[in-house]
Amino acid sequence: MRAGVSIRFSPSRLCMIGNGGGSTMPAVRRDFSATASIGATWGFIGLGHMGYPMARNLRAKIPERDTLIVHDQKREVAQKFKEEVGIAAAGAGAEGKGNAVEVSDSPRELAEKSDVIISVLPGPPHVKSVFGHILHPRLPPISENISAETDRLFIDCSTIDPTSSTDIANAVHSSSSGRFVDAPMSGGVVGARASTLTFMLGCPSHNGNGNGKLVARVTPILELMGSKVVHMGTSGMGLAGKLANNYLLAISNIATAEAMNLGIGLGLDSVRLADLINGSSGQCWSSKVNNPIKGISPGAPAERDFEGGFSVALMKKDLGLAMKAAKEHGVELELARRAEDVYEDVEEEMSGKDFSVVYRWLEGRSTGGNKSRIGW
Repeated sequence: MRAGVSIRFSPSRLCMIGNGGGSTMPAVRRDFSATASIGATWGFIGLGHMGYPMARNLRAKIPERDTLIVHDQKREVAQKFKEEVGIAAAGAGAEGKGNAVEVSDSPRELAEKSDVIISVLPGPPHVKSVFGHILHPRLPPISENISAETDRLFIDCSTIDPTSSTDIANAVHSSSSGRFVDAPMSGGVVGARASTLTFMLGCPSHNGNGNGKLVARVTPILELMGSKVVHMGTSGMGLAGKLANNYLLAISNIATAEAMNLGIGLGLDSVRLADLINGSSGQCWSSKVNNPIKGISPGAPAERDFEGGFSVALMKKDLGLAMKAAKEHGVELELARRAEDVYEDVEEEMSGKDFSVVYRWLEGRSTGGNKSRIGW
């Protein structure tokens, strides 16, 4: 009888316990290379505001004969992606040509069929749940002679806490289910659509097990969906970088909203003010790419009533993860608590909107009744 694997979840830990012995599961033989593959199978889990355009860009750039399998908790979203982005694998033609997209009913089914699995999920509970289903029972290896270049590869782009991610990485590796890396991204929905995301990669670089080759394998895959990949260190360090970055983003988003609101309240034209800030020391992503005032940042959520962006709830979640990590490591975050209060109030009043809607919340609280002045 082959070795079994059980998975147990707790609020902050994923534990994987084997009952002893090595796996005797038959290998599913595949040959896969990140840069020169024909007929490879890719899996993508999570088609939200970020995942949908990322998966679209992935499908557009991988070889035509490759197949992309997608899964989302809302099957209608996955079906919509299939209809919009690709054609059914069965209709790819005798030569296997065409942009094949399949919809999977479960993360486990998707993982069993895929060489590379990319996940973009909202938070720690979702990632733990997905990998719980994937890893139990134990996945068969995809090759009898696996290596960093050929093993099944899990790339998790979700923003969760580093501890949970490291636990999942250990679970994947200890069960010989594949290789796992954390690769959260920055750039927002605008960057996801334009394929200009920055990925923060967490995985060992050199420990005698071919992980240097793993970094070299993962990097060109991420570059299919972004423009920059930074190897931050060992497992969990990609997420450490992401939490530090998003803490700064949480603060700078509020500061940008306050600065724009202040300048307009003092009588400045909003376009001229934004032009000044973006050419001076105050410039940041929130002022330049995701400005909260319509007519300044093309494609920003402000152009469509703050719909379809990075939600206030997700920003609040990321801020909370940064605060939790800071507390665990004895790091002081002086502005965190006030920022958390702001996002809580904004979420209560403007749920579902992009987090740059903080500007509208501030505007409504201003006694002068500020309105964006354009073209004065």
